[in-house]
Amino acid sequence: MNAKPPEIHSVEDNRPIGTPRKVTLLMFWVLLLACSVNLVVFLHYYYHTKPLKDPSAVLAHPLAPVVLAKAHSGEMKVFLSALGSVTPTETVTVKTQVNGQLLKVLFREGQKVTVGEQLAEIDPNIYQAQLIQYEGQLARDLALLENAQLDLERYQTLFQQDSISKQILDTQESLVKQYQGTVKLDGGLVETARLNLSYCQIKSPISGTIGLRLVDPGNIVQTTDANGLAIINTIQPITVVFSIPEDNIPQVTKQIAMGKPLIVEAYDRAQEKLLESGTVLTIDNEIDPSTGTVKLKAEFKNIENKLFPNQFVNIRLLVDTLHNATIIPMAAIQHGSRGDFVYLLTHNSTVHLKPVTVGVNSGDEVTVTSDLSPGEFVVIEGTDKLTDGAVVTVSDTAIHPR
Repeated sequence: MNAKPPEIHSVEDNRPIGTPRKVTLLMFWVLLLACSVNLVVFLHYYYHTKPLKDPSAVLAHPLAPVVLAKAHSGEMKVFLSALGSVTPTETVTVKTQVNGQLLKVLFREGQKVTVGEQLAEIDPNIYQAQLIQYEGQLARDLALLENAQLDLERYQTLFQQDSISKQILDTQESLVKQYQGTVKLDGGLVETARLNLSYCQIKSPISGTIGLRLVDPGNIVQTTDANGLAIINTIQPITVVFSIPEDNIPQVTKQIAMGKPLIVEAYDRAQEKLLESGTVLTIDNEIDPSTGTVKLKAEFKNIENKLFPNQFVNIRLLVDTLHNATIIPMAAIQHGSRGDFVYLLTHNSTVHLKPVTVGVNSGDEVTVTSDLSPGEFVVIEGTDKLTDGAVVTVSDTAIHPR
């Protein structure tokens, strides 16, 4: 019997001829995975345990570029904002108190006038004539009264001598009283005529700045004219009336009760330029039920005439000053479903999400009442791409220590 030749298995027949090649390929992938793991562990250890000596020398790897600001301790002024209307301390519409022709206008438009300064003149002739008439009437009635009083003295003597009846004496006494009343009436007419004559010279009732002339010389002016001759406003000092919510009344009344002047700042419409600083004069004695606000009046020296009557200004009322408050930029405050928070830079170049309680703000700064400490760095730019524990790189020129 002949021996059978050995069988040769092909790959298609799943013979074990390919087994050594598969083992080599598996070992290669295992070694590659081990090297990758070691590399990741090394990088994590290197970058996450390296101490942060200076926030400006943070990790150079540009994972999340941010801008930082340092929390600092200081004073924070607490302001109430409001919209105010400038009102003159005093305002008068100059009107005539008698009817007549306007002869002269003695003021320049826009000039400053003082109390008692003559502003205009009305034709006085008719009032001068009335004065003369009433003075003559008074003189005549005084003479009649004097004659009646002499007759009364004679009648009294004759009555004592039983030479006349009591009726004649009583009639004379009544006549004397009648003339006395007439003389008093004449005296009132004379005083009225003198007063009307003085009104022909129109004088300033207050000190202030006079406006535009509303009537030209030659026109007939009357006491019923609505516009008058001109308007005088006292603008040095000047006042501003503004309103605050009723919830803030205790803050104001507390300062007033302590005798502290409440500082008021008036800004322009854009709230960028400070126009004038003043103090609160008074607070109204009632709350407007339709708006839930109360009015306050503040006084400003207005030396440079930056405030004009009926001008609208933005008001900032200083009601308190916080001392040793922790202050950060407003841009650092982030808002989430669980409340406000900031991204705090830690020692290993990462940022930590830290909840904060926001206090008062002034301008672009705000106080926080949480555990945030002065000297710590918070992120003010680049927060949109951050998460808790993210590695960041800091811009050297954007750190803003105080």
